[in-house]
Amino acid sequence: MTAAAECRDSRLLVPALVFVGVVVAAVGSLGAPLITSVATTFDVSLSGAQWTLTVALLTGAVATPVLGRLGSGPHRRAAILGTLGVVSVGGLLTALPLSFAWLLLGRAAQGVGLALTSMLMGVARDHLSDKRSGSTIALLSVASTAGVGVGYPLSGFLTDHGGIRAAYGFGAALTVMALAVAVKAIPPSPQKRSNGIDVPGALLLTVAVSLVLILVSETALWTSHPWAVGTLAIVAVVSAGMWVRVELRSSAPLVDLRLLRHRAVVGANGAMFLGGIGMYLLLTIVTRFAQTPAGAGYGFGLDVFTAGLVLVPFSASGFLAGKLVPRALRRVGPGRALTVSALVVLVALALFALARTDIVELCAAMAILGFGVGSFSAALPAVVLSVVPPEETSSAMSINQVVRSVGFAFGSALGGLVLAAGTNVGSTFPSEGAYTSAAWVGAAATAAAGIVSATVLRGRAVAGHPT
Repeated sequence: MTAAAECRDSRLLVPALVFVGVVVAAVGSLGAPLITSVATTFDVSLSGAQWTLTVALLTGAVATPVLGRLGSGPHRRAAILGTLGVVSVGGLLTALPLSFAWLLLGRAAQGVGLALTSMLMGVARDHLSDKRSGSTIALLSVASTAGVGVGYPLSGFLTDHGGIRAAYGFGAALTVMALAVAVKAIPPSPQKRSNGIDVPGALLLTVAVSLVLILVSETALWTSHPWAVGTLAIVAVVSAGMWVRVELRSSAPLVDLRLLRHRAVVGANGAMFLGGIGMYLLLTIVTRFAQTPAGAGYGFGLDVFTAGLVLVPFSASGFLAGKLVPRALRRVGPGRALTVSALVVLVALALFALARTDIVELCAAMAILGFGVGSFSAALPAVVLSVVPPEETSSAMSINQVVRSVGFAFGSALGGLVLAAGTNVGSTFPSEGAYTSAAWVGAAATAAAGIVSATVLRGRAVAGHPT
């Protein structure tokens, strides 16, 4: 291949990777704005309809390390195309006029697509120059979070005008487009060593992550069946402990836990977990606040589509940060960039806690949140990949995606718990003060993320990082 052809392929690869990343993030998050519509359409409870989001997070978290390991070997292209095929089939199941059980199955299949981000990062690191791979990996990390806001207004508009099947059908069509793009643009992996799948490790991780997400999603169990919660928590801890032991003894671990000997990897994942709680908590309660009717004493009574538009500033400023931050990393260092990003998210939470009487204030909080999340997501891979060999890119970032999913689930659950505690008996909506309390809870988690990045990652250099 000539140098000109290689350059042309490189220019095509970057937008293809980002497009696929945005699509799987948007499709994976489709459940959030449609929960009320799903409950009404299928005559199920809101907690039951919530599983259209939870099951996608669950399958994404479980599939991520497995596909991340496949993405570290010669079968990466096949794994990417196969995953998009599964997501496409899932999209078809959600769009067809089938029962609620089939909808959940389709959403579970769509959730597998959330595992693609780490493999796409591996493609970027293997097939792009050092400078381009760093900026592209940062954009992919941003897309996996900021892309969430892309699907909200679109799904809301389609639901208002064509029902939930139209919204899910649009997601299915987008996935098929992403599959076609991937077939055209994704090159074969240069890695020649085949990585086997650690089946015992995969099963133990599935049990541990599944139970954790169930516990943080089904918060009603905490008061109705506390003994069951205790039992499940014990099983989750034991399973996680056994998984760590299996991984450390395996010659081909699902996740190379020896990477955790690097302070940067531990600190980055700790900051991601804590930061993810604050980020997703605010993201979920803002749309709920915006849709609350003014008769409750607060809120704006927006429909699903208009409430989704509130998140447009979140995605726009997130992608802007993804473009700007990689250029600043060499000057300030990724550890300091993470700390500053956490402070930006903290400002967004404080703004929502103190000023939300006007829709403009909500949009401003979302714009600030988007920039903080975008810069946080762009800086985080720089911390991890500065100490990780290229062949472990997919595996190393896959565990970060799992941590992110669990942090998001905790954020969603904490927000729901605080709002539920602030809802009077017989009342449909929580008190306005409950939203203030929820925002400060998210601020506390975000402040902890900033402290972790400022201490554990203090002095992290960017030498050797692809940016």
